[in-house]
Amino acid sequence: MPALRTLTFVTGNAKKLEEVCSILQGVVNVVSHTVDLTEIQGTAEEVAKDKCRRAAEALNGPCIVEDTGLIFNAMGHLPGPYIKWFMESLGHDGLNRMLVGFGDKSATATCTFALSNGPGTEPIIFEGRTLGEIVQARGPKVFGWDAVFQPQGHDQTYAEMPKELKNTLSHRSKALALLLQYLKDEDNMAH
Repeated sequence: MPALRTLTFVTGNAKKLEEVCSILQGVVNVVSHTVDLTEIQGTAEEVAKDKCRRAAEALNGPCIVEDTGLIFNAMGHLPGPYIKWFMESLGHDGLNRMLVGFGDKSATATCTFALSNGPGTEPIIFEGRTLGEIVQARGPKVFGWDAVFQPQGHDQTYAEMPKELKNTLSHRSKALALLLQYLKDEDNMAH
């Protein structure tokens, strides 16, 4: 049996790391590294590419980074990639209050992974999206905005779902599926 490919995931978020490791278990060996990176303002793709370039320089090697967003369709794509700051400032109830005046509670969860093959290389982007809606917080409030996002076609929020189910339909799992397909097709990463 060939050795698993190893990817360095640059993140300081233990919950993201746990989820990525769970999704990639048995397929890719994930090692984490924390690099203090100031995030630029821009689209999710611009933020992910910039973080990935700087992380590859800091590590002097290949890596992946991730940027997550939550788009409220009624608000013209806000909070988008700034959801972390909205969540920290407003909490779950505040996210709901943002949509009080709108009939449209639909939302799109986005996950953008960027892969760099090392310093000086252009990062490659992989984006996953899951459609859903913003609901009153239900389930454990331990992982970002999971308690207020209910995926389309389901009657549970991400927070209420068993991890195994969430990891088959989440925006993160969709982005990672694209990344894995790229690695399989191109075999661009060193073992």
